[in-house]
Amino acid sequence: MLWTRALTAMAGVGAVGGAALTAYAATEARAYTLRRVEVPLLPRGRRALRVLHLSDIHATPGQQRKLEWLSSLATLRPDLVVNTGDNLAHREAVGPVVEALGALLDVPGVFVLGSNDYFEPSMRNPARYLLPDDGRRHTDVPELPWRDLCATFSRSGWLDLTNTRGGLTVDGTSFAFAGVDDPHLGYDRLDLVEGPADPAADVRLAVAHAPYLRVLDRFAADGYDAILAGHTHGGQVCLPGGRALATNCDLEPARARGLHRHPAGSRPGDPGSSWLHVSAGLGTNPYIRLRVACRPEATLLTLVARE
Repeated sequence: MLWTRALTAMAGVGAVGGAALTAYAATEARAYTLRRVEVPLLPRGRRALRVLHLSDIHATPGQQRKLEWLSSLATLRPDLVVNTGDNLAHREAVGPVVEALGALLDVPGVFVLGSNDYFEPSMRNPARYLLPDDGRRHTDVPELPWRDLCATFSRSGWLDLTNTRGGLTVDGTSFAFAGVDDPHLGYDRLDLVEGPADPAADVRLAVAHAPYLRVLDRFAADGYDAILAGHTHGGQVCLPGGRALATNCDLEPARARGLHRHPAGSRPGDPGSSWLHVSAGLGTNPYIRLRVACRPEATLLTLVARE
């Protein structure tokens, strides 16, 4: 009898603890946060430039709070927007995403797509995210209207960097870009963008959705000053303090979000090395909107003069 009572009490405590953790994780997934980071990329004498890095919005039409917060980022008045994919999580989301971006589409911008722009999301066990990648990709589901999204972004003046290079001049600073289609799906064509980054550009930026090492290695070796990516959700389910357990790619968890060097441990000025910024992104799978110790984010990267 005593054992039965003890087990019942323990089960009750576990249930309460589980409910509390779930409530916390649901709240965390809606605690939208702006990160601010300085990156020394500009030639001496240039004014600082603000680059808004957006990733993994995973929008559905009903996520009004998220879309309103996204819309508010226009007040930051960035000089450049970099969108690293996974904007969509619903076939009716293109309109709401475009409306939320609003004035940001009038700002110079570049973009690539992620797997969740291409294909409808499905219900998945969130614990699978913590397991090693088994190589399976859910491409046997209906496509999302990614072509409409690309067409709208391009009409607004944003550069589509899908397996291609491009360039922009922002307030007198020239940027050379290279980008690839989603490496998580194996859509990246590094052979189409490989080769030395434009040495005449003031800043050389590379863009990908998922930060797979083969992509990071190529861009760093080709002389890009910085690489921007998303996909990892910062680990999404992290230990206290934000320590990631997984990245959903072959990037190590220690670099699941934030500003780092690539290769890991390299320093500015080392041949074949770059800055790497990985965004933890704004969203989650729409069926399981939970994050633990990893708030959804957008990042304002302030580019300053190189030392």
